[in-house]
Amino acid sequence: MKVLHVITGLGIGGAQTQLELLLRHTRHEPEVVTLHNRGQVADTIAQGGVRVRDLAMTRSTEVSALGRLHRIIREGRYDVVHTHLYRAQIYGHLAARLAGTRAIVTTEHSVGETPVERRRMTMPVRTVYRAAELCSHATVAVSDVVRNRLVAWGVPSRKITVVPKAVDFAAVAFDPVGRVNVRMGWGIGPNVQVIGVLGHLGPDKRVDLVIRAAAPLLGERRRLVVAGDGEERERLEQIVREVGVTEHVLFAGARRDLGAVLSSFDMLVAAPAQETFGLAMLEALGNGLPLLYTTCPTLDGIVVERARQVPGDEVGLRRELAAELHAPLHPRTPVPALCERYGIESVAARIDNLYERTAARGPALERVTETEEEWHGDLSPSA
Repeated sequence: MKVLHVITGLGIGGAQTQLELLLRHTRHEPEVVTLHNRGQVADTIAQGGVRVRDLAMTRSTEVSALGRLHRIIREGRYDVVHTHLYRAQIYGHLAARLAGTRAIVTTEHSVGETPVERRRMTMPVRTVYRAAELCSHATVAVSDVVRNRLVAWGVPSRKITVVPKAVDFAAVAFDPVGRVNVRMGWGIGPNVQVIGVLGHLGPDKRVDLVIRAAAPLLGERRRLVVAGDGEERERLEQIVREVGVTEHVLFAGARRDLGAVLSSFDMLVAAPAQETFGLAMLEALGNGLPLLYTTCPTLDGIVVERARQVPGDEVGLRRELAAELHAPLHPRTPVPALCERYGIESVAARIDNLYERTAARGPALERVTETEEEWHGDLSPSA
């Protein structure tokens, strides 16, 4: 089958990384169109042999881009058009429907309680979202949390299939050489304990809470490393100066060498106010790291020895951090059951199956919804 993926941009980000992973493991014939920002992920995709085209949009509303995308879809005769992220959904669904594409699929990567992909869900945004959704045949939600929020917004439950985000566990496995090299690059010695934060630096991630909680615990033998970038970075750097731990906190920026970065940490701390999935937390567990987290839908109801849910206040989080810093070391091995459920091979196969079912059954056929609960199984920690 020929599959065209349409995405808003291909700079470094969660949805972009998920797409690049999927393209490496799909059994179908993929191509990619980005609305704008042919960034670093586009280069990686192209190096893997997948054609990438850039519509080079210069503004959010550009009618001529819709015409160009419609022409690409019509001439390409794709069996499936799969959209990713809000703006790509709007343009991609309409262009694919006008081109008569048999299977139009979208993945909803991130839906908060009120925003969609960090865009406030105002009435106009919701109206446009629902109008574009009417043009699609199937929606992939990355968790039951996302599915339930989509249903609350008016997306028919029959159209939604829950397929979790994927982890390339081989790429995030503990790497002792990478640990040494990354630490050397950062000027951190082998005997220093590193508290790690990983991901987009947005307000909902509450990295400021982690900084304030960790500050009294930091010193020459304990460092906090924040790997990621985002709109909160400048404010977070100011907080570090205010609490007097500038010498002990490193802002490492966005990194592509994820396995080596995780290997350089001694624990991962995630304190989001709300979370739709928790990919960085799964990646940390795949690296064998201890994990302290405030909320993570993928771990709800699951007992994983190295993952501990902690309070979302400064005093409580500091107490848990101190306890983990004094805890005995464990082997850096992943949890097999998590690898089986969230591994890219399994996730890619489920999405490929969805393409085939959707194209074969046609747009009018009702679909049975898969839910996350069907995939939980026994995720008790292995010995």
